[in-house]
Amino acid sequence: LPSDSKPDNGTESPIVNKFSHCSISRPMNEGVKPTTANGFANFTDIRGDSGTRVTITLNQSAVKAGFLKEEEVLMPMLEKFLEASPYSVVLDKCCTEQQRKEIIDASQREKDDFEQLQQNADSDEEEFEDIHDLGGAEIDDSHNSVKERAKYIPLRLSMGERKMLRLVEASMDCCDYTTEADKTFKSSTRRTHAQLKYITSVLRGMVTACDYSAGRKLLEEDNYSEYENFFRQMFEIARRHKIMNPEKMRTEYGKLIYLLQDAVSPSIMPHLTFSCKGPIETVYKFLEDRGGIGLLEDPLIEIATREVLAEKKTRTQISHEIRRKEKAVAHLKQTYQNRNLSSDDVHLCLYSICDNDSFLNSNRVPIDKVIGYLQQFFSPRSNNEEGYSLSIVDGKDGSRLSHSHERQYYFALQSLTLWRDIIDDMFRLWAMAEEDLLSESVSYELQDTGQGFQRVQQSPRTYKSMQKILSRVQAKVNQWIGSNVIHLGDHNVPNALTFIDKYTQVPRILSPIVTCLENLERICEENDGILKFVEDGFGGVEQLKKDILYDFFKSAFDGSGADNFYDAGSCIDGRLTSAWNWCSQLQEKPFYCIFKLTGFTGFDGEFK
Repeated sequence: LPSDSKPDNGTESPIVNKFSHCSISRPMNEGVKPTTANGFANFTDIRGDSGTRVTITLNQSAVKAGFLKEEEVLMPMLEKFLEASPYSVVLDKCCTEQQRKEIIDASQREKDDFEQLQQNADSDEEEFEDIHDLGGAEIDDSHNSVKERAKYIPLRLSMGERKMLRLVEASMDCCDYTTEADKTFKSSTRRTHAQLKYITSVLRGMVTACDYSAGRKLLEEDNYSEYENFFRQMFEIARRHKIMNPEKMRTEYGKLIYLLQDAVSPSIMPHLTFSCKGPIETVYKFLEDRGGIGLLEDPLIEIATREVLAEKKTRTQISHEIRRKEKAVAHLKQTYQNRNLSSDDVHLCLYSICDNDSFLNSNRVPIDKVIGYLQQFFSPRSNNEEGYSLSIVDGKDGSRLSHSHERQYYFALQSLTLWRDIIDDMFRLWAMAEEDLLSESVSYELQDTGQGFQRVQQSPRTYKSMQKILSRVQAKVNQWIGSNVIHLGDHNVPNALTFIDKYTQVPRILSPIVTCLENLERICEENDGILKFVEDGFGGVEQLKKDILYDFFKSAFDGSGADNFYDAGSCIDGRLTSAWNWCSQLQEKPFYCIFKLTGFTGFDGEFK
């Protein structure tokens, strides 16, 4: 608002609007609760619904104009001002005695609340110090430490990067690169020409979408290396987004990675004169470049990045965990910010690690619950209940394995444990898979594997990482049951992309089973007709649960799902093949209707 200074022309302008002689200051930010600690000790203060105190100061011009006349000017002016605002105001002569008393009481309640908050803050501070002292026990140098995981955790996308992501998604959605490139050609030269044509079309389209004149210039000059950093950044953002969200870009990512695979190949890259492949921006790399690696070694990072799960906790327990997490985050931001690493950068890294923790929880929980069901409803040593033996015989009911009850129990348990460890190390496996897929030295061969033409490529980094996981799981169990063959780079699992895609399906297989079992009791309680149907047709809720689990543990781990033992059986890949085979036969099961009643729609999930 205008100050007391005169206009530039030296003449004093007439008072057109009396409000122009007022200045308004807002000492509190929006959303801040007024308490006695920040100056709201008396009921005469103006209280806003949003917790903001509005102070109106009259300058000298306003005073001379008579704005201090309360009845004639000041009160009507305030009323007009507040008519267009969300504030509820209590002033002298504007409220009843009852309203005035409520305000006075509210001020006293604020004092009490403030004292209580101060006491809680003191106790939380003591607890926080204890956490800081004891937190180091949770950090180790194992493969699962935060520092080690951070090397493969992608950095969360910014708002600007999300705009670029939408462009890449649209580019991949409207192109048919794999359809046109992965078909038979009369010669390799013709295929190379087709690949180059479609790759440059995509690159040119992305530039044109951002800048039409630049796209026209690119079409005329054909100098794609001029935009090398642009292309690398765009593709890196899309790859980073996919790794963080495996359920997204399920069709676009395949086309993108195969396009990049061809773009970095020895037959295409010399024509482009640059490489479209760039390193993924990870939390570790981001902090290392800015001198903040110490953040990953701080004991409090475990608390600051741990997802707060409701589970069966009380509201008090949840609030307590949230406070601990917020205090840990605030402490880390203040401790590790520097000239090159702002507090917002620290917050971004912490939230990126939180995203990883959330991914692991959401994908491991179904596996953990199925393992819990196996241990709850079945025993490995003996099978006293008639009709619930997990034993299988080769050639009977589609089985390709012969296991006793005990052997089948441990075979299913070991398979689930292996899947859990693979999911636990998924980000590292994904990094290795992209290294193999986009390798400039190891090329692929287009072969008919019996499931159409596939890009068969050796994947040494992914294979080595998978072997480490398998060795770790084998060390946890007393005896390994079944084969330890890892199919990768053959007609069963042609390349690392197929390998990654297979194991991201594990939660999609197990989640519907868990959902069905958890919702079964609820739908029976809500509907007497369903309860009667379950009791008459399946012998009760608990009996039905055991029937579903019995069929799953026996038929989903029987080596079925292929025409020969080598393609299915008990190998690492064959265990998942058998589970998929069980999923394909679900509609033939007598309890399929129960799955539908509990909301089952399919195992594939969404493709967008």
